[in-house]
Amino acid sequence: MHAGRAALTKAQRVVVKVGSRALASDRDLISELATQLAKAGKERSFVVVSSGAIALGCERLGYRRRPKEMAKLQAAAAAGQSVLMQRYAEAFEREGLVVAQVLLTHADLADRERVNNARQALAALLDAGAVPIINENDTVSTDEIRFGDNDQLASMVAPLVSAELLLLLTDVPGVLDEQGERIAVMHADAKIGKLPGSALGTGGIASKIDAAVKASRAGAAAVIGPALEPNVIVDVIAGRDVGTLFLPDASALRARKHWIMYTLRPRGAVLLDDGAVRALGSGKSSLLPVGVLGVKGEFHPGDAIRLVSATGAEIGRGLARLASADVARAAGKKGPDLDVLFGALGHDVVVVHKDDLVLAR
Repeated sequence: MHAGRAALTKAQRVVVKVGSRALASDRDLISELATQLAKAGKERSFVVVSSGAIALGCERLGYRRRPKEMAKLQAAAAAGQSVLMQRYAEAFEREGLVVAQVLLTHADLADRERVNNARQALAALLDAGAVPIINENDTVSTDEIRFGDNDQLASMVAPLVSAELLLLLTDVPGVLDEQGERIAVMHADAKIGKLPGSALGTGGIASKIDAAVKASRAGAAAVIGPALEPNVIVDVIAGRDVGTLFLPDASALRARKHWIMYTLRPRGAVLLDDGAVRALGSGKSSLLPVGVLGVKGEFHPGDAIRLVSATGAEIGRGLARLASADVARAAGKKGPDLDVLFGALGHDVVVVHKDDLVLAR
């Protein structure tokens, strides 16, 4: 057994994400998931991130295809969410499991107070032995506050509940290479073959890989696996060679830095000179005005920003200590010049403090 697979047998907290296409392909899938979670043992805690509300709502409202208009998508979500939860509640109750609905928007996880409230609520549910069923609150979500798809939501939930494993269930065997063969363990430079798209969901294999990498940077293992394969959850947790495994990052990010890097949406970018790029690469330096070449976009203190090299490569992300206008004025300056701009404490001014800075891979 691969060492990474063997480690999965010790996972105590698991996030399982199941997509719209898989749910549409097998109307009994929710019942099968309930059976598998019950079989996996009471010593483990599970969180389910489920798509499917919009697809079910489209069916109930008579939409022949997934609408593009936001109002109709929200209407479909409202019509389908209750049906989806009823199916989960009934199926899990037959297995002696209690479910609890949790609806989130990106804004809930982008605010530190609200994300801490969500963390505490989920912890209370898991402590009580319930299985949270999490979905995006599509009825009120807009483009500004959407996660993008539930793969991304699942990647943010994993560190939120301190999961050791993220299992992304889909309608394919795993990540495929150029010959269409399943990749057992995914490497960063591996190439992926063409996979079928979906008219029902919004995610794709690229989104699942991105979500798996984000989970790995939080210290969790991730597996992209086939939702319709019997006992897939039990097999993955047993360490069997199912799906594509992403190993946990050896230098996992703490929850706050993972939040800065992967949950917050950058409001702008700061262009760095080569000296600043080298200094930040050590992981021990803050970004000072002297290393700034320019600014893109408008941002305010506390906003997330991208840190970009002169060649356009993203070096990392961080929380701005200055507004974009002040960064632009201070760019390239140091010492007395900063004192002129910011007063006696100008020499202490930083653009991004090292405690608020996360380097890209």
